[in-house]
Amino acid sequence: MASSTSMISALCWIPKGVCKYEPEVAEQPSKEEIEDAIQSGALKFKRGDGEEDFDDEDEEMDIDAPGQADEVGKALAAARGLGCENKNRSGGGFQDISDAIRELNMDGYDSEEQNVEIFSSGLGDAYYPSNKLDPYLQNDDDEDEDEIEDMTIQPSDGIIVCAHNDDEINHLQVWVLEDPGDEESNMYSHHEILLPAFPLCMAWLDCNLKSEDKGNFIAVGTMDPAIEIWDLDVLDEVEPFKVLGGVVKSKKAKKSSLKYKKDSHKDSVLGLAWNKDFRNVLASASADKLVKVWDVATGKCVLTAKHHSNKVQAVTWNPYSPQLLLSGSFDHSIVLMDMNKEASITNRWSVPADVESLAWNPHSEDLFVVSLENGTIQGFDTRVASSCFTLHAHDKAVCSVAYNPVAPNLLATGSSDKTVKLWDMSNNKPSCIASTNRKAGSVFSLSFYEDSPFMLAIGGAKGKLKIWDTTKESEVAKRFKTA
Repeated sequence: MASSTSMISALCWIPKGVCKYEPEVAEQPSKEEIEDAIQSGALKFKRGDGEEDFDDEDEEMDIDAPGQADEVGKALAAARGLGCENKNRSGGGFQDISDAIRELNMDGYDSEEQNVEIFSSGLGDAYYPSNKLDPYLQNDDDEDEDEIEDMTIQPSDGIIVCAHNDDEINHLQVWVLEDPGDEESNMYSHHEILLPAFPLCMAWLDCNLKSEDKGNFIAVGTMDPAIEIWDLDVLDEVEPFKVLGGVVKSKKAKKSSLKYKKDSHKDSVLGLAWNKDFRNVLASASADKLVKVWDVATGKCVLTAKHHSNKVQAVTWNPYSPQLLLSGSFDHSIVLMDMNKEASITNRWSVPADVESLAWNPHSEDLFVVSLENGTIQGFDTRVASSCFTLHAHDKAVCSVAYNPVAPNLLATGSSDKTVKLWDMSNNKPSCIASTNRKAGSVFSLSFYEDSPFMLAIGGAKGKLKIWDTTKESEVAKRFKTA
């Protein structure tokens, strides 16, 4: 009997209080639409009936163990090998960034209607994305009151979205953490969103895509070239709210002659970053060697940058100067681009290995760190040409880094060596103040919670969401006065 696999490739917290108290339920496809989808082999996903158990004492498969496919355990570390090289690269260079920025008009969002389609692929039998879509499981009973209560989201709840892959089933899992910081806090899975391809990265955004003041959306990058944007306040949705780029759907098209939408990426999307100041702006990094900037309100790409010669793994906007975009690549370089200076490259730094992740220091306008495949972290100051420090942080690739949003100089790092470490970065002289193995397997993603800033979410190769209350570490409490 084949072993099952499960992993969390990416995760992010949702700000407290933005989720609707009672999420909407998507309008279900008609019986005729379901039957048509069955006949055409369109329903793609099959889910088991079992609930995922998050008890640490349960037996759990370690995909890094001998006998497992080693590439599976390490792939998410840098999405290495997740995007195949494509001979037909996009030839677009820089557009005039001044024109591009003018296109990013927050007051002029267009609300686009989306045609609902059911996922397409042939399975031979009838499978449904959820039990609510299965006509054989329908009944006329009123919804159970307990179930309704479970579906409500309290303003005090912490919400975490995880990108999961379970036995070739790709989905987002939305978790609720009741009363974050409480030792007896309850955590449970609220709902899932099925995806058509392996998810690699995510970015939350609140821009008003529905002509409201703010929204609650998640952008997802996958092995496919399309970027999907899902409404987190809608349950049982089978199609994304909006899609940026991707392949033009055609029954006659052969895989060797795919036709892409205008300005689309042509390979896996490895990194996403939302601009909190220009709220309709999303940056993407891809295995096609390109960085793109999108206006998510119109769904259009307003900038394509070709300043890397290999896969681009990470992008991030400067929190103090939102026109500055940082990108890191497998070509062993980091590039800083200024959107206010006609897409000019204001600085470029070389690093000794593939870039895994990037993070601006939220407490200093000019500082950022980069984590690398060789287990090191380097710190940079945008005002100087060389690195400020080089730290051998882990024995294997440092897949993710996260600055604490309120405690200056507190940095978390996660690695494929299965450990998570906390560092005091004072005076550019990092010192390790805590280290843990949370039994998450190779660690692919980390994130501090801004509304409870010493809570650290951890996701990795074992597919189990872990929460680390870092205030329990004596050195953290001592140095950052959390006690």
